[in-house]
Amino acid sequence: MKKLIVALLLVSSGAYAQIAIAIHGGAGTITRKNMSPAMEKAYREGLEKALKKGYSILEKGGSSLDAVEAAVMEMENNPLFNAAKGAVFTHEGKNELDAAIMSGKDLKAGAIAGVTTLKNPIRTARKVMENSAHVMLVGKGAEEFAKLQGEEIVDPSYFHTETRWNGLQRALKAEKVQLDHTDSTKKEEPRRTGSLIFDEGKKYGTVGAVALDKDGNLAAATSTGGMTNKRWNRVGDAPIIGAGTYANNATCAISATGHGEYFIRSVLAYDVSALMEYKGLSLKDASEEVVMKKLVERGGEGGLIAVDKKGNVSLPFNSEGMYRASIDKTGKVYIGIFKDDTN
Repeated sequence: MKKLIVALLLVSSGAYAQIAIAIHGGAGTITRKNMSPAMEKAYREGLEKALKKGYSILEKGGSSLDAVEAAVMEMENNPLFNAAKGAVFTHEGKNELDAAIMSGKDLKAGAIAGVTTLKNPIRTARKVMENSAHVMLVGKGAEEFAKLQGEEIVDPSYFHTETRWNGLQRALKAEKVQLDHTDSTKKEEPRRTGSLIFDEGKKYGTVGAVALDKDGNLAAATSTGGMTNKRWNRVGDAPIIGAGTYANNATCAISATGHGEYFIRSVLAYDVSALMEYKGLSLKDASEEVVMKKLVERGGEGGLIAVDKKGNVSLPFNSEGMYRASIDKTGKVYIGIFKDDTN
């Protein structure tokens, strides 16, 4: 009887939180009319697999950090998404990868940028957070650190996919920077080459996860291959703490996807948290204020996934579509791609 009373007191005091998780796989010009049934099925299955991978950890009492890392790794290993295996190519024909992870409990964070040989960048980002005195490592230094930490190193050819390579060739021919996939003009027909990798219009390719565990701890993780045809070791918002990735137990956990330059200038992820902390806005109101109003006014496109300290989920985006999925505090499962995918 005493144990039951203690358990009830813990629940009522918030010592045991209601678990929740949300993931994304990029946003942009993703429309139903130009996506084949086979493509749509593949993406929904990929999202579901990553979602369940993270949620199973939370169900077993695991940490939010373990959950977001596992979910992101699942998408890093899936060539449908622009992160690690299947990442887009730079102007020089390389794959340069960025990743970040953050703990809402203590505001610790780890990030890496511009790496070319790490099989799962999100794992090294976490090692930076936990096993170094730093927040961000880049390029060769990050790779050397990963080796010392025992992370898996692969030949750069591991990341290659023909669809991404062909996307670079089109971008080079057009002599303009593309975001994830080639930017088809209205005069062009959608390119369907048989590949399941989505190849229509602009798509801002990033993967991310946010979660709340039973102990009330929030975490966020983001990983990306960046822009097709990017130059000069460009780094986007994904590994920038407060821009594309942020977590704070007092408010929420955020992972963003979109035109990184706008997200960096807007300090987008932190802005959602700040609106909640200083203005008392709900997660839904704060995230929609930032994505649907502020970002639009500044000319930015994309979206974010968010979970707050109470297990509420928000998935706003101002683009045509966003690969997204969630399991909220009630256990409700949602998987969406297009604007008209309702909860």
